[in-house]
Amino acid sequence: MWSALHMSTKTRSITLLMIAQVSALSLWFISAAVLPDMSREFEISSLAQAALSSAVAAGFVVGALISALSGLSDRFDPRKVFAACAIVAALSGFALLAFQPGGVGSVAMRFVTGVMLAGVYPVGMKIAVGWGKEDRGLLVGLLVGALTFGSASPHLVAWLGEADWRSTIAIVSSLTIVSAFIILFSQLGPHHAKAPAFKMSAIGEAWTNKRVRYAYLGYFGHMWELYAMWAWIGVATLASYRLSMPEADAISSSKLTAFLAVGLGGLTCFIGGWAADRIGKAQVTIIAMAVSGIAAVATAVTFGGPPWITFLVVIIWGIAIIPDSPQFSALVADSSPPEVAGSLMTFQTAIGFALTIFTVQITPYAVEWTSWPTVMLIMAAGPVFGIWFMRKFTKLP
Repeated sequence: MWSALHMSTKTRSITLLMIAQVSALSLWFISAAVLPDMSREFEISSLAQAALSSAVAAGFVVGALISALSGLSDRFDPRKVFAACAIVAALSGFALLAFQPGGVGSVAMRFVTGVMLAGVYPVGMKIAVGWGKEDRGLLVGLLVGALTFGSASPHLVAWLGEADWRSTIAIVSSLTIVSAFIILFSQLGPHHAKAPAFKMSAIGEAWTNKRVRYAYLGYFGHMWELYAMWAWIGVATLASYRLSMPEADAISSSKLTAFLAVGLGGLTCFIGGWAADRIGKAQVTIIAMAVSGIAAVATAVTFGGPPWITFLVVIIWGIAIIPDSPQFSALVADSSPPEVAGSLMTFQTAIGFALTIFTVQITPYAVEWTSWPTVMLIMAAGPVFGIWFMRKFTKLP
């Protein structure tokens, strides 16, 4: 009876946590979702367009390091930390309605959103892993799946709301406030414990420990592609669809494509987490990156062609681009000395998201200098790089 009650509490808590994550993380890509509609009303430079997305990643890096150095989620109930950060993130979302789109104020609010989301996603991960050890690959996969669907949801709201970008921002910000209340009804698991504080000395382990080093390098290849694709796939598919569809149809189709490409990746995170506990985490990363890289090349080849073909390959790209993400973190945890595992995962996340600032920011300029197909081929270089090092990882004892 106790076991049944325990599982019921675990299932309920993880379910509430996932719903809260979906609702809160919807703020991450809100600017990317409404950018085409904003651009028709305001003149937004390429620099400002990229800054609206990369500012969130920059804020996330800063917030993650502050959280790790201060031990915020260790000193306080992580559910309350999650709730407080979600509320402030929601307020920064609503504040976008008061600033000129693409202006300094709106970029600053996106930075604040990123700082606050660092108190949502990693904290939610900590709550999740407190509920198990043997099924940790699946638990982490579930949380990243929730993050993925949350990242996709603004595209769905934008598609349903047509060109009303202000309503899209208001709805998504409201969902983030709801997440703050949902998380308070979850419970902490039996394996919840204090994570070690960030240690600068642990950074050396990231280089001297081959398993950790290869997992880092594989993760960087993954991140080279991931957020650039997520941030710009709606704009990219719009450019492709415009070549063979009426403008209104192209805009609507690009929003739906972006939602499905990002959102369906959440399902493969669940599958990837389940598979990682059975065939190996490193094997899951290699398979996912191989499919993702091939799909990126296929998207470049089909760009401007029949819309249904582009749509299909973009969806495949989206479902393959994310399931490896949680397994990189799990591999670092598995390969690290327990006393520095938390520090090494923090450092991994910080460097990975710092890399996305560059890739997200440079993408629109790279398109101006070359073309969308060329940029997609450059994105595909990330999985090639990642696979190279994960194959080296699998050969280690």
